[in-house]
Amino acid sequence: MTDFGIDVSHHNQVDDWQAVRGNNITYTSIKLTESTGFIDNRADSHADRARAAGIRVGGYHFARNTDVGAQVRHFGAQLRALRMIGADSLAPMLDMEVRELRSSANPFVADFIARLRAETGVQRVLVYANLDWWRNVLKPAEWADGDVLLWVARFNGDPGNPGFEHPKLALHQHTNQGRVPGIPGFVDRDATVGGHTLASLLQANGGPAAPPPEAADVHVVQRGENLTRIARQHGTTFEELVRLNNIPNPDIIFPGQVLRLR
Repeated sequence: MTDFGIDVSHHNQVDDWQAVRGNNITYTSIKLTESTGFIDNRADSHADRARAAGIRVGGYHFARNTDVGAQVRHFGAQLRALRMIGADSLAPMLDMEVRELRSSANPFVADFIARLRAETGVQRVLVYANLDWWRNVLKPAEWADGDVLLWVARFNGDPGNPGFEHPKLALHQHTNQGRVPGIPGFVDRDATVGGHTLASLLQANGGPAAPPPEAADVHVVQRGENLTRIARQHGTTFEELVRLNNIPNPDIIFPGQVLRLR
């Protein structure tokens, strides 16, 4: 079964969300933030009206090559403000597409995911990029654990069949010129891939959520540190750090990465 959705930003005028839902659109990812200061001025209206129409709502962040921690705090604040943290909300999405991040993309994504989980308690995270990025830049084996799902943009007009395969691929943005009743202009349209459905995309389907930790419950990785040294410093074990933080490759941690200690 394929489930259909849209993603929207301030570029999209939506006149009738009930009509959108009537076109078999069951979820939407809404642009909330960009870099460390930008807030989308239509996000609040999009979220409230989409929810009222029975559409599942989530938020996304457009990444820039600026301080990762500041970007996560900025995004997290808007997720909370627009009530997008909860079991029935769509997983938050990280939008990776700007050229200035290509050379540092994989450590950036790993750091962003770790910090976002620590900031919000949300485990399920979506990572979005186009086909070129998935083939030539991003390396999910370095940062995609069981609660990370991939979202590919390939405008081939064949919903759910992007011509790209990955075990964690869940969403296909198949056009940026979609037509949906209730939206007067073009809109990005999305479809689930393979065995994934709307349920796969919800925060409830990720690992157990937890409240944001107190400062004493986390460790910010410093240059030159490794998990063994950090575990010894805090009276825990290497294995426990790997388990708590869902670390896919224990040999790869990054300066600035936030690790849960308990």
